[in-house]
Amino acid sequence: MKPKKNEKLIEEIEIPNGIFARIENKDIIIQKGSEESKRKINPKMNVKVEGNKIIISSDRATRKEKKVFGSTKAHIRNMIQGFGEKFRYKLQVASVHFPMTLTHDKSTNELVVKNFLGEKKDRRIKLIPEVDVKINKDIIEIESHDIEKAGQTASNIEKGTKVRKRDRRIFQDGIFIIEKPGRSYL
Repeated sequence: MKPKKNEKLIEEIEIPNGIFARIENKDIIIQKGSEESKRKINPKMNVKVEGNKIIISSDRATRKEKKVFGSTKAHIRNMIQGFGEKFRYKLQVASVHFPMTLTHDKSTNELVVKNFLGEKKDRRIKLIPEVDVKINKDIIEIESHDIEKAGQTASNIEKGTKVRKRDRRIFQDGIFIIEKPGRSYL
């Protein structure tokens, strides 16, 4: 049965053992050990932590509140899921014309792409903190407990090797996402 406009939306999310949640200044913070994930809560949502449950509610059930309610619920579930099993992205290095080499500069937290399309200057791609990057020949693996940080890092790497001012049908070099949580492109 659908809730009416004047009814309340309520959902309870179970918190597994070893994971702790708290609310501070309209932020929800979920923590496991030394790792923590933080997210702003929409003012239209009421979020409480009681025991081992997170209770999300909304005073109204209009179309807009339902959208925000569903998004908030999905974000909190992803935050909890990330502490159980890290989110993993895989990227494939494709070099057709010039062999490119990759290195991870840990001091500046950048991915350095050398000899991309024969360019003399190295391409330096900033990586987001709290994301693990592993390079195995032509596969880059990205892992993080935060799906948004892992996804943004993968996107930054893909955008950092975008081919401009050349025919994409001929110059097919680059680094491309081939696998992400719940989806594989191969």
